[in-house]
Amino acid sequence: MPKKLILYIAMSLDGYIARPDGNLDWLSSVERPGEDYGYADFVRTVDTVIMGRKTYDKVLSFGIPFPHSGRACYIITRQERAPDGNVVFYSGPLTELVTQLKSQPGGHIYCDGGAELVNALRRDNLIDTYVVSIIPVLLGSGIRLFQDGSPGNTLQLMESKAFDSGLVQLMYERVDKG
Repeated sequence: MPKKLILYIAMSLDGYIARPDGNLDWLSSVERPGEDYGYADFVRTVDTVIMGRKTYDKVLSFGIPFPHSGRACYIITRQERAPDGNVVFYSGPLTELVTQLKSQPGGHIYCDGGAELVNALRRDNLIDTYVVSIIPVLLGSGIRLFQDGSPGNTLQLMESKAFDSGLVQLMYERVDKG
């Protein structure tokens, strides 16, 4: 099976991934004991993570061990920094990085946000699979997942799941391989 770049992310019903100040407190509205919405199964298929620098900083602010310490992790940033264990700070062309990562053997590549990175990857047709969990909350404003001004992508629905919490998870494959 070819290696894929997979976006696995949650957003509000009105399309936001965070409040204007970056707060994610609204995600807890769907927390249920023993329910991870398929996340554990998903991350078992992944050996590489890419995320934006703001998302990385947000994850570090949670005061928990870095959740991707067992995987190669690329932080997309404008400022070069020295690597930190398995974390590489990358400021080069995204297309080159993704092409290189896809050519290597192993598991899939997980895009763990944020919006700037997602939209840059989308503009370059680099995301193969979109797994978007819709949280039943309307934020009204914040950091929009899919921002205006980018060319569109054609997607094919592969799966949808509804959960008792009201969360709906959608999985799409990109069909316009650009």
